[in-house]
Amino acid sequence: MSRSAALAVRVLGRERPPGHAFDPQWVSTIGVDLVAFSTLQFLQAGGINYAPLFALPVLMGAVLGSALLALGTAAGVTLILLTDAWVQSLHTPVESAARFLQAGLTGTGYFALAFMVNQLASRLAREELAAREGQQAARVQAQVNELVIESLTDGILIVDAQCSVRAANPAARSLLGFGQSGSNAVFNLTAQPAWQPLVQLARWTFEQRSPMRGEAAFDETGASPRRIYVRTRLTNSEGDESLCVIFMEDLREMEARLRTEKLAAMGRMSAAVAHEFRNPLAAIAQANALMEEDLTDPGQKQLASLVRKNTQRLAQIVDEILDVSRVHHDGIHGTVLDLDPHVASTCTDWGQQTRSSARLQLALAAPGERVPFEADHLRRVLVNLLDNALRYAGDQPDSIRVTTSVMDGQRMLHVWSDGGPLEPTVQEHLFEPFFSSESRSSGLGLYICRELCERHGATMGYRRVNGGNAGQAREGNDFFVAFAAAGPLAGMPSFDTMAA
Repeated sequence: MSRSAALAVRVLGRERPPGHAFDPQWVSTIGVDLVAFSTLQFLQAGGINYAPLFALPVLMGAVLGSALLALGTAAGVTLILLTDAWVQSLHTPVESAARFLQAGLTGTGYFALAFMVNQLASRLAREELAAREGQQAARVQAQVNELVIESLTDGILIVDAQCSVRAANPAARSLLGFGQSGSNAVFNLTAQPAWQPLVQLARWTFEQRSPMRGEAAFDETGASPRRIYVRTRLTNSEGDESLCVIFMEDLREMEARLRTEKLAAMGRMSAAVAHEFRNPLAAIAQANALMEEDLTDPGQKQLASLVRKNTQRLAQIVDEILDVSRVHHDGIHGTVLDLDPHVASTCTDWGQQTRSSARLQLALAAPGERVPFEADHLRRVLVNLLDNALRYAGDQPDSIRVTTSVMDGQRMLHVWSDGGPLEPTVQEHLFEPFFSSESRSSGLGLYICRELCERHGATMGYRRVNGGNAGQAREGNDFFVAFAAAGPLAGMPSFDTMAA
């Protein structure tokens, strides 16, 4: 009967953890056991003492219930045993004292058993809860560590004493030449001759039980060797189960970051110096203009003209340097402008000011499209690209061509010119500040354009492509801007191909 009751409670009842709350489910199960065992005790079936069976409900209450339930079960069992002793004493009063003493001692033992077992069960429950919380915290920490390692730009290898790679993040696999499609299978560093510097550093780390560092060079097909800065650490300084952690960093990226930091510092210094140059240059230009009005000698006029031209050049360089500082400090106000009308207006004004309308053509094919860009900033980018194109373009009517387009939702602006190809060394540093292939240029124009584009979520690039009118296509330099997404403006007129 007790088994049937326990099975019914297990199937129909809701599982609850042990605690201090009163649980009717355990009471119903314990009650059934007490009734069954009390019946056997009172009947004395077979002349057997069934008092030890009462330990089962007492243990059940102590382990699965609260302290109150455990002590209450022990008290109920004690009352049952005392009642049984009183009933037996009515039939045989001679041994009544011994029966009452035995029932009292048994009940006291059950009280002690209930208390100790309940304390042990509560302690185990707390330890289990703490273990679950620790396991959950360890699982979360492991996931965080995995995400951090996966997203690191530095390569990380976990290597054992046999140089077998237990784990490697994507950056490490890329540095080793696996590329983006490299699998996560375990491999050995001795498999490739180019990895021997890593093998040697790992073995020295295991032998000397101390961190190592050095440089390695990995050959790349069709390119110069990739130089890697390598550091090693042991996971455990003692024992045979130590693993070597190899940190790898591309020296080209390190040098690029250092170069960027130096350029940023130089830019800040240059902006301060340029600001101090502005007032003396203005004074020199004004004094030269006043002096030039009174000159009559041709030689002196030529010298004054030379001073004026170089003063204007210095003033332009100062303005460009200060523009760099403004680019980094100007705020973006979320302006959205109509692409084609703004490009058409800017190109028309530029063609009239530079008297280059005969060499400029527009092919605007993004009617009604809007882009997130400040109007003054986009004008500055476009004028700078047009000035750069004019410097190298030919004299044909389509030597400079400005186009807009929309492909797969991507809004593009192209400024193409038929100038000669750029040298590879020039292309590599094309958008760096203070870099120029001409001695009379400050090297800040393209850098300012790229910075303005990045601040508006756009990207800027260069490529060598065919351009010009149909039937007269030829190679040229194409600077393009890929704008960030923005909503279209309905009802705007279209702009067909036209000459500026």
